[in-house]
Amino acid sequence: MKNTAQENQAVVATQALPRFDMYAGIHKAMRALMSDILMAVGRMDPQDSQELAAVGERVLELLDFCAAHLQHENDFVHTAMEARAPGASARIAHEHNDHLHHISSLKQQVAVLCASGSAGAPALAQQLYLALTLFVAENFQHMHMEETAHNAVLWARYTDAELVDIHNALVASIAPADMLFSLRWLVPYMNPAERAGLLLDMQAHAPAPAFAAALDVVRPHLTPMEWAKLSRALGLPPVPGLVAA
Repeated sequence: MKNTAQENQAVVATQALPRFDMYAGIHKAMRALMSDILMAVGRMDPQDSQELAAVGERVLELLDFCAAHLQHENDFVHTAMEARAPGASARIAHEHNDHLHHISSLKQQVAVLCASGSAGAPALAQQLYLALTLFVAENFQHMHMEETAHNAVLWARYTDAELVDIHNALVASIAPADMLFSLRWLVPYMNPAERAGLLLDMQAHAPAPAFAAALDVVRPHLTPMEWAKLSRALGLPPVPGLVAA
């Protein structure tokens, strides 16, 4: 995908004054989740039936999350791109279709592995690990393309306010349980400013129980210093004995 002069100018302008990037946060979450589960598959004992079942469930959870993410991008981001730059999402749309086929194949591999006897499990586990490695690698390259070429298209044709509206509509379409799962992988892997910005917005607009549930989900995955910084940003009671830098 080759960007136009208008899109290249939008990228240059963003280096001086950062634009709203709807990909940034969720892609950090996806990279963290993919990496974590890939390592879990690599280190699991395929002859331990309980461990095999637990890791297999995590792989399926990842694949469902990826499929849902693809649909969100198709419905909201690609629709916005096509509205003002027809054809701009074509390459990535084809890659989305390829990813769905890959997801289906990986699900079949998980099913075969979990149903296998102990004698065949090690070889099948290695096959799954290699296939998942390729899937993760392809997705990392895919996300980079979206964060560069796609953002250039969006920034050249939409204001930040319009992009925020598109992002908010996408987020509103996500079920509460799925949102909590996203936050568990999103918030801990943001930097402190990103983390505070997201949760300050949620604190201002979400119902109090939903905000409390979000904090309960993310707090166990933050270091004490990270939690102290976040607490200070959110105006929460300070952590005893710990001062945020």
